Amino acid sequence: MITDTTGANISYIAPYFQIMDTIRKSITFTNQQDNWIKLRVQSGDFTNDSEYIRDLVRKDQQENAKLLELKNAIDIGLQSGNSPLKVSDIIQQVDSGKL
Repeated sequence: MITDTTGANISYIAPYFQIMDTIRKSITFTNQQDNWIKLRVQSGDFTNDSEYIRDLVRKDQQENAKLLELKNAIDIGLQSGNSPLKVSDIIQQVDSGKL
């Protein structure tokens, strides 16, 4: 059982929180980039520069995962050979939700 500082059972919450190791990095930005980051933080979208940069990295990871999935689907399609269907048949099946 996992408890908080008051002794309350929080085991139902624990799976949603992971303690991750962090690494401090030093990165360099142009003045224009730094001003943009400051603007994003000042707008209230992020609490600090690091949060904004981590959000950008997460979005990049998600986009790359989608790209990899698309590449894999293309490879599977190419390996499956030619379809006996005409392009118009395929479009019709896509439009009707069959594909």
